[in-house]
Amino acid sequence: MASTVEHVAASATLAARRIRVLSYNIQAGICTRRYSDYVTGSWRQLIPHHQHRDVLKQIAELVTDYDIVGLQEADAGSLRTGFIDQTRFIAESAGFTFQHHQSNRRVGNLAHAGNGLMSRWQPERVQEYPLPGTLPGRGALCAWYNLNEIQLLVMVVHLSLGAPSRQLQLQYLQDILQDHPYCVVLGDFNVSQSSHSFQRFLDSTGLRHASRGSLTFPAWQPQRGIDHLLVSEGLDVDLCQTGIAAYSDHLPLQASLSW
Repeated sequence: MASTVEHVAASATLAARRIRVLSYNIQAGICTRRYSDYVTGSWRQLIPHHQHRDVLKQIAELVTDYDIVGLQEADAGSLRTGFIDQTRFIAESAGFTFQHHQSNRRVGNLAHAGNGLMSRWQPERVQEYPLPGTLPGRGALCAWYNLNEIQLLVMVVHLSLGAPSRQLQLQYLQDILQDHPYCVVLGDFNVSQSSHSFQRFLDSTGLRHASRGSLTFPAWQPQRGIDHLLVSEGLDVDLCQTGIAAYSDHLPLQASLSW
């Protein structure tokens, strides 16, 4: 539970009609820092390492100043993470009032990956959507918040690597996002903003690309913008930029929004 000071800060944020949001693919806290780590550090996908808890604490410190945080590739507790629910661990360490994990892909007791959502306020409701695709294991996590005069829909997504499955998923998300004047979509879309399918998705939903031009992958030498922070027309983007933290093979995206 958040402290009294944090509740006061959250109330002040709402009074100013401004929120700070962050999206981060945390790669299950594995902390890849170069291409060779995918090979030499592949054992971390199966066995917990001694720095794992420290990485999660560093991520918790990174997200402390934000109101709403969406995580991708967060593990719900498996062998590789020492059976730590990563969303819960980060949320409790950073003093968030609310946290929820959506489990999308489970590989026995070895890995249990999905999306995570943390916020300073309790949402009115939460809903999980399994996404279509050739292989199961992708999802969208949605939460609806009543913030002063508006109802804000926050969606956290992690889409497939394959283009055919990703196209199906984008079409599926369009139906969920219809008729919501205040939306924030946080996620790893595994596709750049120049993709025709992604542009059609933006056109059909009316969402704007707050993080336009932000390169997020790989974290040590960003060359691709596959992580996106999207907002509806009803929200103003006061600031959007990539973070500099390197606790994953992705960089985080952070933004200040107002209405």
